[in-house]
Amino acid sequence: MELSRVHITRTFSGDLEGESTAELMIAKSGGGGGYVGHDRVTGTLQGRTGGFVFQHTGVMGPDGITNTGAIVPGTGSGDLEGITGEGTMLADEEGNHTLTLEYELASATS
Repeated sequence: MELSRVHITRTFSGDLEGESTAELMIAKSGGGGGYVGHDRVTGTLQGRTGGFVFQHTGVMGPDGITNTGAIVPGTGSGDLEGITGEGTMLADEEGNHTLTLEYELASATS
């Protein structure tokens, strides 16, 4: 069994234009592994600029990969204050990560 801690940065393009700094705790064994991570995301989403923290976990084993995540409540900042949602962070064979979010933005105040 191997335990490790990883610090990485990611760049996002698409509906979310921005970047994140992530801390991951990883456990690996011959039969699989798992991780828990937090990404501090900053950027622009639907024309709103700000940030939030996305917490995600994954387990890899003989039956495949399970991955879940959520925006940590209360972490939205700037124009993304009040954002809520859930999603996944998955890596492909080349190591590219895809963040998929189902989210709700707080109503804009005038």
